[in-house]
Amino acid sequence: MLYGFVKCTNVFQQRLTVVLALATFISAFGSSFQYGYNVAVINSPSEFMQQFYNTTYMERYNSPMEEDFLTLLWSLSVSMFPLGGFFGSIMVAPLEGHPLLNNIFSIIPAVMMGVSEIAKSYEIIIVARFIVGICAGLSSNVVPMYLGELAPKNLRGALGIVPQLFITIGILSAQVLGIRHILGNSTGWTIMLGLTGIPAVIELLLLPFFPRVPDILLQRLRGWEDVDEELLEMRLEEQSEKAEGRLTVLNLLSQRSLRWQLISIIVINMGQQLSGVNAIYYYADSIYGSAGVRENDIQYVTVGTGAVNVFMTIAAVFIVEASGRRLLLLCGFGICCVACVVLTIALNFQDTVTWMPYISIACVIIYVIGHAIGPSPIPYVVATEMFRQTARPAAFMVAGSVHWLSNFTVGLVFPFLEVSLGSYSFIIFSFICLVTLIYVWIVVPETKNKTFLEICQMFAKRNKVEIKLDAGDLPLKESKESLEDAVKVTAF
Repeated sequence: MLYGFVKCTNVFQQRLTVVLALATFISAFGSSFQYGYNVAVINSPSEFMQQFYNTTYMERYNSPMEEDFLTLLWSLSVSMFPLGGFFGSIMVAPLEGHPLLNNIFSIIPAVMMGVSEIAKSYEIIIVARFIVGICAGLSSNVVPMYLGELAPKNLRGALGIVPQLFITIGILSAQVLGIRHILGNSTGWTIMLGLTGIPAVIELLLLPFFPRVPDILLQRLRGWEDVDEELLEMRLEEQSEKAEGRLTVLNLLSQRSLRWQLISIIVINMGQQLSGVNAIYYYADSIYGSAGVRENDIQYVTVGTGAVNVFMTIAAVFIVEASGRRLLLLCGFGICCVACVVLTIALNFQDTVTWMPYISIACVIIYVIGHAIGPSPIPYVVATEMFRQTARPAAFMVAGSVHWLSNFTVGLVFPFLEVSLGSYSFIIFSFICLVTLIYVWIVVPETKNKTFLEICQMFAKRNKVEIKLDAGDLPLKESKESLEDAVKVTAF
């Protein structure tokens, strides 16, 4: 493991140029950061936001809001964000390769949420959450593909995790700003909601100065002059794309040679979201409260959890190339499964055993660690590697749609699930983690350092196709043929 870390560090020093690093940082900060920020931004000020909902309703109708209706409104405030993410994810094809236009769907809702209290309208917050969700849905698909185009092959796994890293940084930033004496109070929560537009403005100003991988700037990105091999691959891929055209979602669904790859990214993305990670983030304060943490200390425990999440995602950036994708997925889902089971037991015995609240907190932190090293960052890396460029936008549309619909389901259902099942709701998440782990163990191969052709060959038996090579099994740079010309797929 130490050798892998040193080797990975050396690769970073040799290949990560200043231009590539800045383009990665700005695109991820302006887009992925907002995703994470908006996941957690309504957690800490939820009490004051619900008071605003109730007060506004009282002023309009001269009667207090019913508890069930308030729960419904709050569930909508939470779940409109992932619902917008779903619609953003299906808009990925027109914007594939460049994340700049996402900012339209961030700046406008930032203003809307910032003036919601002045306008005395909770409806504005709900609508704005939907619009900013569109931005997050776009960025969660467009940014990984954009960085995949920018990055050299040996850094695609590491740079593919950078968007997830900025998501965790966004979550941590919202948690820090949500501390009561900063902005998580009755006077600062609207400012806190409106701050989501600042990263978008920064990206809007700076990203146009960075390339969308034109040939003339490839040397700047790589830091050396010998880029002929990459240019050849880019041109061959472009010729293939012009000849065949981009695959639509319907075309992708009908491709037998890609069937189990598609099923795999669907299962992994469902497992990622239905494993309960957003239940942890959306309702972290109430979970810590039920675990026995004092009210004044909850906010600091939440920030500490967010810091652990960031640290472990940074670790994943360095270990993904050494340990591989499959191992991180298996370890991550396994840790989350065990943590959910133990958390359920701890929550049920915390009233009778004095030290059980500490076990509950430890379970949440361990869960976050497990999710941060595998289920959170790896799905988009795997999706990038399983599909060639012509199929990738359609694959990301499918993966993104599943991701956000699952996220929406958790955000909408978990408040009612928590009321009806209490701590036993985490047993459901544990079961989902276990099912996903078993699927990955049986079906998903290791994709590290594998070409698209090699991955197709690993899936060939399950897809009931036969992969044949022409031109004497020569690699791309020697045969000078595109993958579509070199590979013949025959159904059994």
